[in-house]
This record gives sequence, C-alpha cells and structure tokens, in this order.
Amino acid sequence: MSAPALFLLALAGLGGAFAGVYLLARRLDNYGVVDVAWSYAFAVLALFYAAAASGWPARRWLLAAMVTLWSVRLGTHLFVRVAGHHPVEDARYAALRRDWNADFAFRMFRFFQYQALSVVVLGVGFLISARNPATGFHPLEIAGAALWILAVAGEAVADAQLAAFKRDPANRGRVCDRGLWGWSRHPNYFFEWLVWVAFFLFALPSPGGWSALIGPVVILYLLLRVTGVPLAEQQSLRSKGDAYRRYQESTSVFFPRPPRRPAA
Repeated sequence: MSAPALFLLALAGLGGAFAGVYLLARRLDNYGVVDVAWSYAFAVLALFYAAAASGWPARRWLLAAMVTLWSVRLGTHLFVRVAGHHPVEDARYAALRRDWNADFAFRMFRFFQYQALSVVVLGVGFLISARNPATGFHPLEIAGAALWILAVAGEAVADAQLAAFKRDPANRGRVCDRGLWGWSRHPNYFFEWLVWVAFFLFALPSPGGWSALIGPVVILYLLLRVTGVPLAEQQSLRSKGDAYRRYQESTSVFFPRPPRRPAA
C-alpha cells in the first residue's frame, strides 16, 4: 500500500475514533479525556503502520514497540491525573467553554478532529520508517533507540520525583526543586521533547526521513509557547507565589543545567 493511502486510512480511522471520544467526553462532561486519547492514539498509529506497511519487519516492529511503550506510559499517566480530578475539568477546557460559548459543541468537535489530524501528521516519521525496505539497522537508528531509552527513563524519573514530593504533607505549598527538578523547572516536558528527537533520529536514514523533523519542532513549540510551560508556569505562580519566583531565578526553564547560585 502506498504512503498516501496509509496516511489517509490512518487519518480516517483516527478521525472516527476521536469522534467516539468526543461523544464520551460529552457524556462525562469532561473534555480533558482528549489528552488521554491523544497520547494513546500514537500507539494505535504505530501498530497500524507496523502491520500494514511493507518495510523491513524488524524495523517496523521495533519502532512500534518504542512508540507503544512511550504512548501507553504517557497516556496512563494522564488518565490517572484526569480521573483523579474528575468531575473537575482541566482549566484549559473550562476556558474554552467560556470562550466558545454558544458554538462550543461544534467547535469542540472540530478541536477533537484536529487532535486526530495532529497525531497522523506528527507520526509521519513512523510511516516513513515502517516503509523503509533496507535490511539492518543504520547507526542513526541505533542512536535514536538509545536516546529513546534515555528520554523515556528521564520522563518517568521526573514524574516519580514530583509525585513523591507531593505525597509528603510537609511539602504542601513548597516548590519541588529536588533531583531533576533542581536542574529544570519542567524536566518532564524536556524528556517528552527528547522522545520526539529520538523518533526523528530513527526516521532520518529512511528515504524522506528529514520530514520527521516536524515532530520535535512542533512539540518544542507547543511545550514552550502554547500548552506546556506557559500554562504550568502561570498555575505555579498563582499557587506558590514568591517561592516559585525564586525558583524561576535559580533554575532553567526547560533545558537542564546546574542551578544558578543566588546573587550575593
């Protein structure tokens, strides 16, 4: 099957799936479930390409395993968070309810369809790799797999460190600046982006692999400018105040580095 046919088939399938997720969200009256669906959808996409594409089987299924393990870990992490706050909805979707008002139902359905489209577009590197017929792994593919291991482990460690910090009642109202959080204010987002860099490296040796650059570029933009860091920083400033401002002065916002010493 040709690449355009696989792309369109994946888009149609995920469009239908996200329409079903939209109906579920309406029933639950909680549109935050789309974040969970978006995360899990990458596993579905990668497994579909692994099964339907005609590239070297070892490459197809290794990539599918990488994407699935990352996708399921992230999706489950978000599921626990959304379920733990239900019926309270994520602030982003509460804001959309106010902003879209009378057109909310239609515009939210369209938003869910955009999420399906974003999965397929961001996953173009999965399709490219899955159709590569070359046998044997290229050094860049090996490097991509190694970076993927580092990125997934780093994200899991960051999440675990933050969860452990929050479980301690003595830390209520305090800022987590321990472990990876002492080197970056958002190490979870950094390692999430690094996962996409790994997918790009893995796709790069395949014909047209450069186009997989869309993944890390778009994810970096979203994390730094749209839904990641800006919203998290605003929430932390509201809840932690001056303590978080001091944390901002000493700790890198995204890329990890040793904390700055306070000015004399």
